[in-house]
Amino acid sequence: MDYKVIIDVSPVYELLDSFMLYVTRKWLSNLDIGPDWVRQVDDQIPPQKTAALMSAADWPIDDYDILYAWAYSSGPAANISRFLEELDSEEEAWWHARALEFVPSLTAQESGRIQRGYAPLLRIWHESYFRRVENQMLPLLIEDGNEKKLLQSKMDSVALVEYASGGVVIEEIPGLSTIVLLPTVHNRPINTYCQYRNLIMVQYPVDIPVDNDDDPPTELLRMTKALSDPVRLRLLRYLANEPKSLWEMKNDLGQSGDMLMHHLMMLRVAGLLRIHLSDPDGERFSIRPDGASELQLFLESYVHRQG
Repeated sequence: MDYKVIIDVSPVYELLDSFMLYVTRKWLSNLDIGPDWVRQVDDQIPPQKTAALMSAADWPIDDYDILYAWAYSSGPAANISRFLEELDSEEEAWWHARALEFVPSLTAQESGRIQRGYAPLLRIWHESYFRRVENQMLPLLIEDGNEKKLLQSKMDSVALVEYASGGVVIEEIPGLSTIVLLPTVHNRPINTYCQYRNLIMVQYPVDIPVDNDDDPPTELLRMTKALSDPVRLRLLRYLANEPKSLWEMKNDLGQSGDMLMHHLMMLRVAGLLRIHLSDPDGERFSIRPDGASELQLFLESYVHRQG
């Protein structure tokens, strides 16, 4: 597989991540920030601004694929102020042309709707919330991004993507030329991806040091929680031999797609599953070989930690 890996560190992605999580409430129960984060943010934002932000709650989730593409097209380490200024001021045709590089099927009408709709809301979000946390997030993103850049000379592309994302495996996809790795804090511990014409963006969670040595590491808690359900244990056993698609799992296991996705999410955030991206098979899931050894490592390290 011959593709280039780029590590792109920009607060614009984190701005988009946090906005999407706030307005869609997506994955919150599986994230480190948890559902309480929304209530904490609500306490900080005037009700009229909250109402404006929540107008985007029912907009298409695919809109964010376009926003991330625009952020990437703004260049490495894009600046939030400049990005928001361009989103406000540049012509709709200019933004549409940039989006077509990633999503050739996007219409000018849809591109214009996204620009007009999100530009004022992202500015409200930045002024009301993100500006207060940006200086805490950016050093973590920069440090992790620099670590991954150092690894580029030591690991091949497939291994680097899987290592950074904790289990995303990019297989043969015709026309794919570039993988962009984006460190993220708000989305911890989930890795997400956007797939475009010849490029895939993979967001991976950054490592955050534990403040209290007496507390079990978050990674260990995720693993033990994921393995506490016998349904998930049986699912791991089912996935032990070869990657399976969601369609195969539904047919073989007789469970609904929603229930399977819940269990798969729990196992993914615990670092116990790989997700394989390929064409034309789409997503398939398998056991992550390093998962069991990492569980043992985290458990032994915590149990034998000296106070």
